[in-house]
Amino acid sequence: MAGIGLRLNRIFGKGTILSNVVGVGYSAGVTVTPMFVIIGNVLLMSKALGFDRLGYVGRELFSATLLYIFIFSLLTTAPFNAVLSRYMSDVIYEERFEDILPCFYVGLLLNVLLSALLGIPFCVWEYIVGHVHILYVFTGFCGYMSLVLVFYAMLYLSICKDYGRISLFYLLGMIEAFLLSLLFAWVFHMSVPSAMLLALVIGFFSIACMELATVKYYFKKNSGRYRAVLVYFKKYAALVVTNFSYTLGLYIHNFVFWQTDLRMVVADSFVCAPPYDMATCLAMFTNISATVIFIARIEMNFHDKYKAYSEAVIGGRGADIKNCQNRMFRQLASELLSLVRIQFIITVIVFLMCVVLLPQYGISGIVMRIYPCLAVGYFILFLMYSEIIFLYYFNDNMGAMLTALSFMISTAMLSFYACRLAERWYGIGVAAGAFVGWTVAYARLRWVERHMDVHIFCRGTLIEVKYGLAESSKVYDAQEIRGGVQANNE
Repeated sequence: MAGIGLRLNRIFGKGTILSNVVGVGYSAGVTVTPMFVIIGNVLLMSKALGFDRLGYVGRELFSATLLYIFIFSLLTTAPFNAVLSRYMSDVIYEERFEDILPCFYVGLLLNVLLSALLGIPFCVWEYIVGHVHILYVFTGFCGYMSLVLVFYAMLYLSICKDYGRISLFYLLGMIEAFLLSLLFAWVFHMSVPSAMLLALVIGFFSIACMELATVKYYFKKNSGRYRAVLVYFKKYAALVVTNFSYTLGLYIHNFVFWQTDLRMVVADSFVCAPPYDMATCLAMFTNISATVIFIARIEMNFHDKYKAYSEAVIGGRGADIKNCQNRMFRQLASELLSLVRIQFIITVIVFLMCVVLLPQYGISGIVMRIYPCLAVGYFILFLMYSEIIFLYYFNDNMGAMLTALSFMISTAMLSFYACRLAERWYGIGVAAGAFVGWTVAYARLRWVERHMDVHIFCRGTLIEVKYGLAESSKVYDAQEIRGGVQANNE
């Protein structure tokens, strides 16, 4: 993300109204465009093909399939991406670019194997127990695997700071999907849900192909050092736990409410809770601007202070190091407070707009009773994630792992409790769980600030650590020394 910060610095540095507008638009484009392109395309296809006029079963089967494709593709890629990103960052810092393709192939194999291991049994169940047509099941599985490839390849393009190209690939893929859906439905006379699902799958696969081809274009040499990538998973196991726990925490409250009276079972396979899931989606969109603000303000401003501190550590005096450290943490606190203030104003405005406008479009009742508490929860959740990023800055993997685990566990436990409360309190599990995670992250950042010198200067080793048979402890042989002395005397 530092690459975004550097580019935004150049844009905002001009100080004009137009540059500010361009900067905000750029930061929004590279962070949330892919998601909104997909959602917008689904809405356009639904409108053009008359999706709302279909039978209830067909509509719910398509919606549940799309929901599962997105959730579980994110969950299965989560355990690997943080470690792979760390490995690539180290490789790029050391300018060993020939080691990136081995990382790419190892990560691709791990992602595909885990995703298939979880996806195939579900598809078998969907076909045998749910009696869903085999072609529809296979299409859904292909969409799931294609989206896994899309999310995985995005990691490497992000390292290349090619965020604009990522958004372009999503745009092209979804345009293709929209046109194909019309072709399948109007020319080949496929059912609307099948046409939409197949078109989306082809669009996802096209995005994945464009991303994979771009990765191969950037990195052509292959060192063949695959074992080094696997060693990183052992060395940075905390990153695996952190990323997976955070991603699971985003959805674990939904899984809890899938077991309540709100649950709906589609084709004896897909379980969901439409009112709660819709309220969750609205709450996320209400606070999604926090991601843009985080990119545009926090990393853009904090990166310079962090760089100055790093340079002082390398060759500065003790007083310079302390001054840079104080300025860095003051900037961190200032930007966190600015994020809270700005996002709070945006959240209130968007919340009021949703409360006033959404009932006019049929979104009301239990959805709007659940929504307010979830909106608060996601407001705190995005603040917590910004703290996790700062913990990554300071290489505090243990602190990031404790934050993610506390968030995930507390969200799950409190969501079970929230199920027994009134509907307006259903989201209290997310709000309280995110607050617990935020508190742990904040306490850990303060701990890092107090122990920064120890954290930076006392974690290395003067003597290289090696593994193998210990050398002999014998220093000298007394008999050989006596023989040497006697020879000298003679």
